[in-house]
Amino acid sequence: MSESKQQIKRSEVPEELTWDLTSIYANNNEWEKAFKKVQEDSEQLAKLKGTLTSGSNLFNFFQKLFTASRELEKVYVFAQMRQDQDAANQENVALSSRAMSLIAEFSSATSFVEPELNEIKPATLENYFNQEPKLNEFKFYIEKIVAGRDHVLPAEQEQLLASAAELFHNPEKTFGVLNNADLKFGDVTDENGQQVELTQGVYSIMLESPNREIRKIAFETLYAQYKKFKNTFATTISGNVKVHNYLAKSHKFQTAREAATFNNKVPASVFQTLVTSVDEHLDLLHRFVSLRKKILGISDLHPYDLYTPIAGEVDFPVTFETAKEITLKALAPLGEEYLAGIKRAFNERWIDVVENSGKRGGAYSSGVYDTNPYILLNWQDNLNNLYTLVHELGHSMHSLYTRTNQPYQYGDYPIFLAEIASTTNEALLTEYLLKTYNDKDIQIFVLNQYLDGFKGTVFRQTQFAEFEDWMHKQDQAGVALTSEVLSDYYSELNQKFYGPDLEKDSNIALEWSRIPHFYYNYYVYQYSTGEAAATTLAQGIVDDPTKNVPLYLEYLKSGSSNYPVEIMKKAGVDMSSKDYLESAFNVFKTRLEQFEQLISK
Repeated sequence: MSESKQQIKRSEVPEELTWDLTSIYANNNEWEKAFKKVQEDSEQLAKLKGTLTSGSNLFNFFQKLFTASRELEKVYVFAQMRQDQDAANQENVALSSRAMSLIAEFSSATSFVEPELNEIKPATLENYFNQEPKLNEFKFYIEKIVAGRDHVLPAEQEQLLASAAELFHNPEKTFGVLNNADLKFGDVTDENGQQVELTQGVYSIMLESPNREIRKIAFETLYAQYKKFKNTFATTISGNVKVHNYLAKSHKFQTAREAATFNNKVPASVFQTLVTSVDEHLDLLHRFVSLRKKILGISDLHPYDLYTPIAGEVDFPVTFETAKEITLKALAPLGEEYLAGIKRAFNERWIDVVENSGKRGGAYSSGVYDTNPYILLNWQDNLNNLYTLVHELGHSMHSLYTRTNQPYQYGDYPIFLAEIASTTNEALLTEYLLKTYNDKDIQIFVLNQYLDGFKGTVFRQTQFAEFEDWMHKQDQAGVALTSEVLSDYYSELNQKFYGPDLEKDSNIALEWSRIPHFYYNYYVYQYSTGEAAATTLAQGIVDDPTKNVPLYLEYLKSGSSNYPVEIMKKAGVDMSSKDYLESAFNVFKTRLEQFEQLISK
């Protein structure tokens, strides 16, 4: 038997393929100094409780608060990224743990801010702005806080809830431990006839196997364990929903969804329009599922058949150097200024490229206001990783534009806006590949990549959003979320989404038990709105760059200087209207037809 390939150690990774964290702190000693300074600042900020009594006091306080916050963010991100690059290094793990404790300490020390601001009468607060004109730098920031004054409890009660935050996270933490550590699925036979332990990662790989028996065994073996623990998982998810509903009620919201979307002033119509519009276009998903069944040549399509590639193999190896070249060409419609930022990412070591032992899996864009917008990858030479690179660069360029054009208090952006930038980049890459490579196999692969991505994001995440909303409403109505209740509804919902060509499988009814997104409190619908908005924006950039690129860049520059729905309106997308969704579904339909034609040949 041949020896398995071993991951290289962190010390063996070429420097040019690692991110440069010395631009944050030169070494751990510098980090320690910053850590101590934040601790001292926390103590000083806590002493300012009760002093927000004039325009000048308020201005001076926010200056001190934001100065300390900026350093705290750097302390955290340096430690977290050190751990992510090599968690086998216990010094890195210790830094991350200490940084998390520092965040909790800082949050506790400054927990008085929102209650005190909300105790200031509107006329008095307006007078503060008149007293101290410089305070207007923070006006929108303050107005966002006081807009929720009807939902803020007295300081003592807010501090009590804040101190119980760890308890409120227990259902999610318990789920995480069960799902990621304690649950064991046993061994299965892989493609090579080898017995391997079935893990979440191995399961994902096996679901893509061309061998249907391997897919089926992996699927049934995995869900056999979830079935054994279905009542435990029902308890954790029910507990999590109860926490959301309890906190919403405590803060005088009608529903958990209203509480979750309040800070960003996302109208209820955005969520409802998404759900309604997706439901109206489920025939497109049914059509895609039916095509999958036909291509696979099977009479009974099961959930374990939904992820195996139907586009066949494509001979398109992509090294990281080649990926950089393609990226610059694909994103050229966004202009030279945008490309200059991409080149900085490549040349200034913003990207940690290759796998090494102890490195966190997956990919992300990170960094804070006073650092580079770093990217973590685990590079493999294929098209999927090219898409990952372009996706994360979308996040990093969003961060760069925001931090360059906004002051610190508006120098970030909510998740509602985040996925739009990354997915727009993916859409532009798809457009470039389809126009540049005439090879039929590559065209089929790229189209399938797009269609599967749209299916997994717009359709699937909306399915999750519907289920999440249903759970919260059921609990609010006093319905016990038992494993049977959850499974019965999830089975119906899954069938509605995937249509009559998908067999009704009792195992998939338990899918709710293994999805971490159901613990994120109305997070998932934003994937769907983001993908649809990005599809619409990218099409506009391709069709009329002169008009639409400046609008798109303005969105990137806006950060959190306004509410997200208002920022998107300026970019040309009204997310309370279904027009952007209709546009996105039209693109999906067109590419589905292209795919059908190529496959038929």
